Amino acid sequence: MRVVMLGGAGGMGREACRLAAAFPEIDSIVIADTAADAAAGLAAELGPRAERVAVDITDRRALERVLTPADIVVNTVGPYFRFGPPVLRAAIDAGCHYLDICDDPEPTLRMLESDALARAAGVTAVIGLGASPGIVNLLALLAAAELDEVRSLTTGWNLEAGTPDPPPAAGVSAAIVHGVEQITGTIPVLRAGRLTYERPLRRVMIDYPGAGVRPAWTFGHPEAVTLDRAFPGLRDSVNVTFARRSTMAAVKLLGRAVDRRLLGTERAARIVQAAERRLPTPPVDDLVHPGELPPLFAHAVGIRNGRTATVGATLTALPGTSMAAVTATPLAIGLRLLAAGRVSAPGVHPPETVIDPTAFFEALAAHCPGTDAGESIVLVTRSWDTAPEAAYRAAIRRAVERTPAA
Repeated sequence: MRVVMLGGAGGMGREACRLAAAFPEIDSIVIADTAADAAAGLAAELGPRAERVAVDITDRRALERVLTPADIVVNTVGPYFRFGPPVLRAAIDAGCHYLDICDDPEPTLRMLESDALARAAGVTAVIGLGASPGIVNLLALLAAAELDEVRSLTTGWNLEAGTPDPPPAAGVSAAIVHGVEQITGTIPVLRAGRLTYERPLRRVMIDYPGAGVRPAWTFGHPEAVTLDRAFPGLRDSVNVTFARRSTMAAVKLLGRAVDRRLLGTERAARIVQAAERRLPTPPVDDLVHPGELPPLFAHAVGIRNGRTATVGATLTALPGTSMAAVTATPLAIGLRLLAAGRVSAPGVHPPETVIDPTAFFEALAAHCPGTDAGESIVLVTRSWDTAPEAAYRAAIRRAVERTPAA
């Protein structure tokens, strides 16, 4: 398989390239990036199966020349509202399978509209295969499977848990700009079975089996608008984030300042980037402990045996503490499954409609430090369990013990 890594010399792309270079299913890796020196250095590191090419993805003809001889393209170039739909369309036209880590709900909805084109071309596209979205979508499948009927799905993540990626040499990170956009204006969510738009950072109380009732705040993410494709009768779905009280207060203040036009989006993003550069990431045991929600999770509410029930699903190990590792590793696993023919349905899919969660988490476990061969890294706790608190506490302690230092 010949794989093109768009943005392959960047933070997420570089991690994915290094993992992909070890996969026997991958014959060659094309590191396609405008950062020529970084791409050349990475190609030299990866060896003879890797090559680099400079490509401007806004140049459609240049992009097509790179994609036409490829089997799969992995797109890590953001922002996805600019580069997601056109790169996907170029991949479909080239007959090239597609993967990305899009975490923006609006381009996600636009890319899903290309489903019929992808089916007709025999192209498989999986969008949003990182941590959130990505890992949490597949955790949602496992949580929902415990219920006779699922009515509500919430996916969530700890805002402070990942070590930030190094800032760009110039300007502001596209990821941070995206984050500011998803705490301002309105965001799409599923309410009463309908896609609707509402203000972000609404407080949600989550009764998580084992952790108790904990607060979180709504955030603009694709999971809220894709999970009903796997569960057509779903009534409600939101994505949430949470952090220490001081951090959430700062996030809310920043969002209000942008909404009231006291700050522009880019200026707000620069403030966040400067804060990330100056403030240390809190120790993992300050953020992950039995009294809090897990750092990545899915929470399902529904009916079991005629009664309302809740289920939580999370991981007991992660492939690292950096945003690059936690995002690029699931992307690389998706690439391997696609290259091996274990993901093969033509069309444009969110992870939950095309990836087997059991196969995915088995593969992910092999990349998580401290895990034993054959060990499951998924923890499911249920409201009807005899002692969900004990299981949750033990699993969280074990997760903290084996989390690598940042």
